[in-house]
Amino acid sequence: MTFDSAMSSEAPSAHGLSGVPLTLLWTLHNRASEACRADARLHDPDAVRIRDALPFDYVGHFGAADGSHALRSAVFDAAVREWLDRHRGGQVVELACGLETQVRRCDDGQVRWLAIDLPEVIALRERFLPPDARRRHLACSATDLRWMDAVDATAPVFITAQGLLMYLPPNEVSALLAAIDARFPRYVLMFDAIPRWFSRKTLRGFALTSRYVVPPMPWGINGPETEPFLTRVMPRSGGVVFHAFGPMRGARGRLLALMQRVPWIADRLPQIVQTGALGWRGGWQIP
Repeated sequence: MTFDSAMSSEAPSAHGLSGVPLTLLWTLHNRASEACRADARLHDPDAVRIRDALPFDYVGHFGAADGSHALRSAVFDAAVREWLDRHRGGQVVELACGLETQVRRCDDGQVRWLAIDLPEVIALRERFLPPDARRRHLACSATDLRWMDAVDATAPVFITAQGLLMYLPPNEVSALLAAIDARFPRYVLMFDAIPRWFSRKTLRGFALTSRYVVPPMPWGINGPETEPFLTRVMPRSGGVVFHAFGPMRGARGRLLALMQRVPWIADRLPQIVQTGALGWRGGWQIP
């Protein structure tokens, strides 16, 4: 089964989304399901509201929900909140925002938030998360560098790229990161990455269920390669911090915990990475 054939049967019921944009329903499914648990690790009532308002066969397409995307969001939330504690009213740029509701979870009442995604995604997003003076939307690709004109380069900025870079060709990843490094003197960048073996798996065709094939993810990188790569493409970056996803439940979580203790395997697990411009001091604080 090819990716195109798998997607063609679901396009009419997928709210005008296909390809990579359709993954926003996958991540929404996982975050909302986690938020509904009594022992939820992510408080996300807006995700539940949006999921319930969008008629879609989530389980039929994506299978039973797991906590992976919720755990990822929780890690990003913690980093953004910590940064906003030091930069009240600071600016956050959310590349490939999808239906992620981080702006609601992390809003300190002063933050200036710019959410960027493709036009069809922004149109859907605005049905549930309308923009306002502080929380703006911009309909364009993250690789269309004109979004940088909407950001105050003279002020500190926290840029997130959650669930984005793996879907870009390697040359576009390098070009985007290099442009961020060159344009913003005081930036923090946070992104997640998949290992090379998983990238190859998706390029061969990874069927999540009989009804859904995960879009190809051409960019993967293994743990030991990450810091040298960032040093090369982002020469002003001042180092790298790796964030753990946090404990997962059940047998999958126990297996992951064991894998993380084996260096050769740990180097080939998904990563959450944070870096920033030179000049960071004392726990990655921007002066």
